[in-house]
Amino acid sequence: MSESVVLPALGESVTEGTVTRWLKKVGDSVAVDEPLVEVSTDKVDTEIPSPVAGVIEQILVQEDETVQVGAVLVIISGGSGAAAAPAAPVVAEPVAAPVAAPAAPPVAAPVAPMVSTPMIYTPAAPVTPVVPVAAPVAAPVAPPVTASPVVPTAPVASPAAPVTAGTDAGYVTPLVRKLAQDSGVDLTRVVGSGVGGRIRKEDVLSATSGTSSSISTSAPHVPAPVSAQRGTSEPMSRLRKVLAERAVASMVSSAQLTTVVEVDVTKIAEMRKAVQPAFQAATGTKLNFLPFFFLATAEALRSHPKLNASIEGEMINYHPTENISFAVDTERGLLTPVIRDAATLNLAQIAAQIADLASRTRENKLKPDEMMGGTFTLTNTGSRGALFDTPVVFLPQVAILGTGIVQKRPVVITAADGQESIAIRSMVYLALSYDHRLIDGADASRFLVDVKARLESANFQANLGI
Repeated sequence: MSESVVLPALGESVTEGTVTRWLKKVGDSVAVDEPLVEVSTDKVDTEIPSPVAGVIEQILVQEDETVQVGAVLVIISGGSGAAAAPAAPVVAEPVAAPVAAPAAPPVAAPVAPMVSTPMIYTPAAPVTPVVPVAAPVAAPVAPPVTASPVVPTAPVASPAAPVTAGTDAGYVTPLVRKLAQDSGVDLTRVVGSGVGGRIRKEDVLSATSGTSSSISTSAPHVPAPVSAQRGTSEPMSRLRKVLAERAVASMVSSAQLTTVVEVDVTKIAEMRKAVQPAFQAATGTKLNFLPFFFLATAEALRSHPKLNASIEGEMINYHPTENISFAVDTERGLLTPVIRDAATLNLAQIAAQIADLASRTRENKLKPDEMMGGTFTLTNTGSRGALFDTPVVFLPQVAILGTGIVQKRPVVITAADGQESIAIRSMVYLALSYDHRLIDGADASRFLVDVKARLESANFQANLGI
């Protein structure tokens, strides 16, 4: 006796499944609970075990085909493997019914001489193969019955074309989709070799090997050169000793912490792009973001004198001018030349002084007084690609502002009418380290908010100086 194995319900709301791989073929023996077929659904990829023992008589659903829950996947015969060859598709638990009128013409010629009794169909599944009631047909007659009449009568007896004809060739099983994601394969560029153009696991694996070969032929990684200092020892330079002593003394003698804000400098970026040709023609200097940070900081220091002060014993000295030091990276170490009275300068003057002082600092041509008298410090860690850092305050100053790299990224913005949207904006982090002996967190936040507002307004047309 033959048994039909159907696609079971594999989870709540799961209505269909895709056969991804048959673990047995026609003629193979199978035991109870032995894995029979791999099936993939939107929620699970699993193996379907055989509910009965026997021999695989007929596989009704091919690999990469999608069928509904309850559809017959395979027919298993309880006999030996030899019985599988001549047997016609048999329906488990058949229900007798008269032959339907439309089905009579296709089977009339070959079946009429041998069938005088009603045909048997599966009532709920029109795709179930039809067989004559008289099962014990003589051996010479059986092959014509299975070869000719049954194939045209039952839609499934053909190579499952009617089942896949209504499926979507663009459907990709979860198993194949996950494999593609793990392998970095773009499924829109993969041509499926499955039925109806469906993408199979083998197609993804083939694309993966193609991707791997293309990667392997790309330019090889060139390692960074190994420093000659590696594995050596050397005494500290005088400058390094001074920096080390001052850094330690500052950290020991002051209570330092850092507050960070994020600033949208898109308008400044647009302004720079618009005025760059005229600015360079007038000054011979390229306009970057640093002069804007300088001017906004200097103006805010006028309103927040605590950050432009110093502590001497039990006295607080509020400085009358904004003399801003800025960090310059040199081969000898970090040096900080000073731009004096920065709040009184325009962008062209600040840009010119930055370029001049930075160049002479690297060439070791600065005068001693050009690195003295700073009341506040700016350090542009973004020039080396840093997002932000927590800079160290060097006494006798009480604050230092670090500017990170300007990056474009998606940001939620609010229009004048209150509508929110996501847009690509030029963003930067400003990190303010300060001495908590004098400056409270609220003081630092108020200062940063003023700097942020000045930069985001980008109202610098009157300050260009060209």
